Amino acid sequence: MKVLITGGAGFIGSTVASACEDAGVTPVILDSLVTGQRRFGSGRHFYEGDIADAAVIDKIFGDHHDIAAVVHCAALIVVPESVLEPVRYYEANVAKSLELVRHLLRNGCSRLLFSSTGSFYEPAPDGSVDEDSPLAPESPYARTKAVCEGMFADIAAGTALRVVSLRYFNPIGADPKLRTGLQTRYPTHALGKLIEAHDSGEPFQVTGTDYATRDGSGIRDYVHVWDLAAAHVSALTAFDKILGGATSIAINLGSGTGTTVRELVAAFNGVVDEPVTTIDAPRRPGDVIGAFTRSNRAKQLLGWEPRHSLAEGIADSLRWSAVRDSVVAD
Repeated sequence: MKVLITGGAGFIGSTVASACEDAGVTPVILDSLVTGQRRFGSGRHFYEGDIADAAVIDKIFGDHHDIAAVVHCAALIVVPESVLEPVRYYEANVAKSLELVRHLLRNGCSRLLFSSTGSFYEPAPDGSVDEDSPLAPESPYARTKAVCEGMFADIAAGTALRVVSLRYFNPIGADPKLRTGLQTRYPTHALGKLIEAHDSGEPFQVTGTDYATRDGSGIRDYVHVWDLAAAHVSALTAFDKILGGATSIAINLGSGTGTTVRELVAAFNGVVDEPVTTIDAPRRPGDVIGAFTRSNRAKQLLGWEPRHSLAEGIADSLRWSAVRDSVVAD
C-alpha cells in the first residue's frame, strides 16, 4: 500500500510516515518546507511543493499511480500567530485544502484521512468531550480546522471523496527511534514550558488554579505522537470498513481521562533528576479549562487506545530535546 502524506516533513506527518514504513506502508511525502524539515523526508519519496499546486499533485500521481489514500497533515498550527495573521491561516489551511481536494479527485484519489484537532470543541463543565459535542473554536487556527471538516463533508456528500477525520488534542513525545520530533526547541504547550523551566532553573507557572478539575488546574489530553501515528496507520488500513456506508466520519484520539497541569508537573518530576518547582499564577487572558475525550469510538472502530504512558511521552520528549539540534536546522 502507498499513501501520500501532505506536510510529511513536519512533526506529525513525519512520524506518521515512520509508522507507515514500519507497518509496510510506503509513504510519499509532499511538503512546502515552510515549517517542515527536509531531513525528515530523507530516504523517502519526497516532493517539495505546495498542496494547491496542480502541477505538483499531477506529477506525484503520475509517478505513483498506486497511491491508495492521502493523509492530510499540512497546515499552519500556531494559535497566537493565527490571531495575528488570520488571512494567511485561512488561505493556507482552508483555501489550499480545497484546491488539494480538487486535484485529488481529478487524479482519481477518493480516500482522505484528515489530521484534524480536538481544540474546536465546547467542553462539558468537567472539560470532557465526545465527537457529538458542540463546536466552539476560539482561534482562527481552530476555526480553519472546523471549516475544513465541514467543507470536506459537503464535498464527500456530492462526489466520490470519502473522509475520515482524526481529532486529537496534545501530542507529546517523539518517534521512539528518534528519527523525527518537534522542530521547535521550546514549543509553547505546557510540556515545552516545563522543559524550558527545567533547562533554565526557573519555576514553572501554573496559570489558573480555580478550575472545576481534580486539583483546580487546567486539564489537557496528552497522547504520545507514536500512538497518534499508529492510529493513522490503523485508519488507513481499515478506511473503507470504518466508514461503512457513510461518506465522512470523525474520530477522537485521546486518553479518556485527561491530565491536569499539576499531574503533568508531577509526572515530569518523576522522570527528571532535578525536579521543577512551581508557582501558582492567575489565569491568563483567553485561558480555558481545556478538554479531553471521553469517547471510545477510536477503540470501537480502529481497535486503538493509547499504549504509551504520560511518563514515556515526557521521557521521549526529553530524549528528542537532547538530540534535536543535531537533526534539525532552525
